[in-house]
Amino acid sequence: MALPPVLRDRLRLPVIGSPLFIISGPDLVIAQCKAGIVGSFPALNARPASLLDEWLHRITEELAAWDRDNPDRPSAPFAVNHIVHKTNDRLEHDLEISTKWKAPVVITSLGAREDVNAAVHSYGGVVLHDVINDRFARKAIEKGADGLITVAAGAGGHAGKLSPFALVQEVREWFQGPIALSGSIANGRAILGAQAMGADLAYVGSAFIATQEANAEQAYKDMIVASGADDIVYSNLFTGVHGNYLAPSIRAAGMDPDNLPESDPSRMNFGSGGNQKSKAWRDIWGCGQGIGAVKDVPSAAELVARLAEEYEAAKAELAEKTSFTAGRALLAAE
Repeated sequence: MALPPVLRDRLRLPVIGSPLFIISGPDLVIAQCKAGIVGSFPALNARPASLLDEWLHRITEELAAWDRDNPDRPSAPFAVNHIVHKTNDRLEHDLEISTKWKAPVVITSLGAREDVNAAVHSYGGVVLHDVINDRFARKAIEKGADGLITVAAGAGGHAGKLSPFALVQEVREWFQGPIALSGSIANGRAILGAQAMGADLAYVGSAFIATQEANAEQAYKDMIVASGADDIVYSNLFTGVHGNYLAPSIRAAGMDPDNLPESDPSRMNFGSGGNQKSKAWRDIWGCGQGIGAVKDVPSAAELVARLAEEYEAAKAELAEKTSFTAGRALLAAE
């Protein structure tokens, strides 16, 4: 499918590193972009709010310096994630700062607003909106988003419950613009699989939590390495929005991951859950179902290189299988 030049011409690998609450900061974003994938971060990670201007200044300047020194392998674009929800009282401020620095890509979540899209379009930026179903996807495009991030079952953090096959299939029936797929993508084979389903890009998050540049506790990274899909719990208790979390972190907070109550969605808080001493993201750790592929804690550059190698190997394997099948069909026809 057609991608805008900013997402077509400067990527080593068709991947967006998803914005990780608390965890994504300038160190991780810059490393991801230098390695050749879109690096992103939630604007709310910059605390106090004034820090956002400093972060975007640093990211912009360091990537520009990299491009000057490495004209043969320029950096990928960076993205800023804005929570477009009435509970986010920083949205106007943060949007003003990301517009000042002309963030190449803006990812919007939990609501779609025409004025936000217009602000990004005013300087030529691209807006990708994350959605969990076809209805939300249609609303986002109607309000001016350029592309979609389809958040399927198994994605880390706030996630949908639809199969990626079903979700991408429904959206592709009517939308020919950019689609990134999120949900259990943690190796190169899965990146190719996302494209085979009809997505243009893979949206990879949990694997980058377990990297050296990620702003996560070592215990969090170690838990990801030691865990698998069966260790992921889907609950709306902690923020009011359903998401996937590491069961061992829930136990460590004094709760039973197999018997969590439901939360009132109208009390969306992005902070404390049923146990007021434990907070989502800080104590209750978000993670996707694809972490069985995570075996160590490399640098972001090493992880991207590994993903690229696996991606190329998967393409070669698929080509061989396709060639073999076509050869057998030709022999049968003779």
